[in-house]
Amino acid sequence: MKKTVQLLSLLMIALVGFGSCKKDKDPATTDFFVGTYRGTVSYNDGTNNINSSDGKVTVTKVGSTSYKFFFGNNIPDITDVNFEKAGDNTYVSVGSGVTGITIDASSLKMLVKRGNQTWTANCTR
Repeated sequence: MKKTVQLLSLLMIALVGFGSCKKDKDPATTDFFVGTYRGTVSYNDGTNNINSSDGKVTVTKVGSTSYKFFFGNNIPDITDVNFEKAGDNTYVSVGSGVTGITIDASSLKMLVKRGNQTWTANCTR
């Protein structure tokens, strides 16, 4: 009986120890912001002026560090976007021609200018 109690006590300590371990994963490595965001989107290139209050933006990961933004509604996609951490679970785009994107697990805000093209988004999920 004494050995059974010791064994059960040891098992309980092990379960509590494993269950209380802190998860040290960086959100960027788990792709927490990959998915679909819905809200207001727009695109203008001098010829086309597209605005949608019920638009969507789908974010996918391409390779190990690059992301792609799919818009639909005849709005060109934005590709090769890289991010750096700018606070607790918030990331901002970095690099040539794709600055102006702020994203976290629940919201996407965008003002990207590339040549005569301008994309905007104010979306949530």
